[in-house]
Amino acid sequence: MSAAEILALLGGGLLAGTVNAVAGGGSLITFPLLVALGLPGVAANVSNALSVAPGYAASAFAGRPDLVGQGRRIVTIIPTIVVGTLGGSSLLLFTPRSVFDFVVPFLLLAAAAMMAFQKQLRSLAGKPKDNPAVFVQVAVFLCGLYGGYFNAAMGLLLIAALSLVLDETLRRISALKNVFSAVVGATTVLTYSIFGPVNWAVVAVLAPATIAGGIVGARIAQRLPAEALRWTIVVFATVVAVILLLT
Repeated sequence: MSAAEILALLGGGLLAGTVNAVAGGGSLITFPLLVALGLPGVAANVSNALSVAPGYAASAFAGRPDLVGQGRRIVTIIPTIVVGTLGGSSLLLFTPRSVFDFVVPFLLLAAAAMMAFQKQLRSLAGKPKDNPAVFVQVAVFLCGLYGGYFNAAMGLLLIAALSLVLDETLRRISALKNVFSAVVGATTVLTYSIFGPVNWAVVAVLAPATIAGGIVGARIAQRLPAEALRWTIVVFATVVAVILLLT
């Protein structure tokens, strides 16, 4: 690995960790970077998933103040998101990637629309506090399935889905997203380490950078007003989706 490639990975990891903590979707920075550096698609995907996992954990740790009072919720949801992640990881390892590559931009656009029209959707779905607990379980299972398969922009989908089913502020939902992202990351680390074609040299360089970025991003997220955070997510998801559609 050349010095230029190492610097590119460090810079990409730092930026991705920051974006993951603030809005989610940092893997859409590092995954294309790994492909550009010559890794095959599946190897880039699994190496990227392992690299950003520590950044998720760092973001969750740094966002502890916004997790106060959510301990019981986290404990009840973790088994569901683990099962979803294992299902998604199995799909990645045993099915072609081409179909999901086609779907990803549309999932991102859907996530952006869910955030942009959050109030209108909430009025149609009813108040989040009135939603059955099963709605939350279904939402995190589907996000775990997505995260286990592709990972990139999983945070965006988590925030969009949780915003519809939970009666919480966006900051608290963002902190919860970081915890669930860390759980998905830990699950994929175990799965891909055993079964996936991991490039460990890439992981060794990229992972520390995402940890640093995750800590910085969590601090930024705690200081952003709710509306600024919401529209940051909307704009970022839309831009990335358009780029993927055009490439």
